[in-house]
Amino acid sequence: MDPELERLLAQLVHQQAADLYFLPQREGVRILANVNGKRVAIKKMPTVIASRWISHLKYRANMSVTEHRRPQAGAIRLNVGTTTVDVRLSTVGDYCGRESLVLRFIYRLTDQAYSLLIPDQWIKLTAAAKKRGLMLFAGPTGSGKTTTMYRLARRLDSQVIMTIEDPVEIEEPSFLQLQVNEVAGMGYQELLKVGLRHRPQVFIIGEIRDKQTAMMAVQASLSGHLVMATIHARSATGVIARLYQLGVDDYVISQAISAVAYQRLLPTINGKLAVLFDLLVGRQRKTNSSEDGGAVSAQWRQDLETLSVAKIISTKTKQQFLYG
Repeated sequence: MDPELERLLAQLVHQQAADLYFLPQREGVRILANVNGKRVAIKKMPTVIASRWISHLKYRANMSVTEHRRPQAGAIRLNVGTTTVDVRLSTVGDYCGRESLVLRFIYRLTDQAYSLLIPDQWIKLTAAAKKRGLMLFAGPTGSGKTTTMYRLARRLDSQVIMTIEDPVEIEEPSFLQLQVNEVAGMGYQELLKVGLRHRPQVFIIGEIRDKQTAMMAVQASLSGHLVMATIHARSATGVIARLYQLGVDDYVISQAISAVAYQRLLPTINGKLAVLFDLLVGRQRKTNSSEDGGAVSAQWRQDLETLSVAKIISTKTKQQFLYG
């Protein structure tokens, strides 16, 4: 590996960066990183050198080095000191055939790396995870949804836990982990069917994308499983609205769901990131969200105000995340 590239990757791992971008321009390639929720410009370098770096990373990830336009995905594992990081690679060429690359850094799950802004929220989620039902998680990419689900599942002793993901993001030897492969006919629906035959107590579903997967997740939760899944929505109530859009009936939703969580990673005054949830649990989960399915709750805004007054987050952060 090029020494400069090796130093850059090591530096980003030490900084707990989330992403590294190689973005082609008319002249040269911009390199950016996502560190602590902020986009940081690393440098601009000649195309010939950037292409060499991209080719090396693609080779290590078992991707086609000669293909520069069609989308490709791959993975590598980095060892930086005592830290092991899984890295997901995604490439695609623009209309001029110039290749872009994004690396996503996935850090091993540790309790020390997972901070909560309001610990009582975790108590509520843990209590919900001890019951059977459907727990849904929403939030932007990189907000820690998968880490949250894995952390909850790891606290369920003596359970058979199966994950269905695209791709598997966190390696957990104690779980049975399945990876979606649409080309081989192994989509979420097919793997869920197989999974039910294996009789796990807990399912973790990487993403609910369509009505069929939503209905299967609901049915699994109603048949006695704990099902945790992510879904695209801009708030906790927005999750309920999204299920309506996917064609899940209101009475089924009210029976199946045990908890809904929208989460964000917020920068704290001490420079670290911590999780804040917008929760619907207990009776709250039956809230009819058809009128305002995109808004965060009043409790979310109140929590931000409390954290700001306590000097845990800045006023700027409070304003930035006021609407989710």
